[in-house]
Amino acid sequence: MKILLSITLIAIAMSVSAQELNKKIHDQARNKDVLINVCTREGITTFPEFKEMYDPLYAAYVPDAATMIELKKLVKKEKIKIVFGTWCGDSKVNVPNFFKVLDNLQFKEKNVEIIAVDGAKKAENGIIDGLNIQRVPTFIVYDKKGKELGRIVEHPKTTLEGDLLAIYQKKS
Repeated sequence: MKILLSITLIAIAMSVSAQELNKKIHDQARNKDVLINVCTREGITTFPEFKEMYDPLYAAYVPDAATMIELKKLVKKEKIKIVFGTWCGDSKVNVPNFFKVLDNLQFKEKNVEIIAVDGAKKAENGIIDGLNIQRVPTFIVYDKKGKELGRIVEHPKTTLEGDLLAIYQKKS
């Protein structure tokens, strides 16, 4: 009986602390449904407004081969946080292209955290507090200890893979 009670209490505690993935809300500022908080890649690629641009842009993006060769030499066990808006034009363009770069690098999906924000660039439960998100998308690269190595904000200065390479080279 004690074991059953313990298991029940653990299950309740886990469900209370678990955050809903791919949560949809109606954003009053944008007057549309948006994703908010932690998302999965599948969640964003199946969200109708985001999917309409994601599929063709992902398919069309061709990362620069020479840059990718250099980048592959530097990628280890870093983590990347993507903060974006399903309503945001720059996010709709750059997130699919960024995933194309990550896929070409064979970057582990478990090392990528995806967070959607509303039109005010906010998420719930303080999950982006302290990240200083001014514009989206923001791609933040962390070393394996959690120290920020660099970020790409809104759009790349050169290309996504070029800016990513510059972040990794700065680390080395």
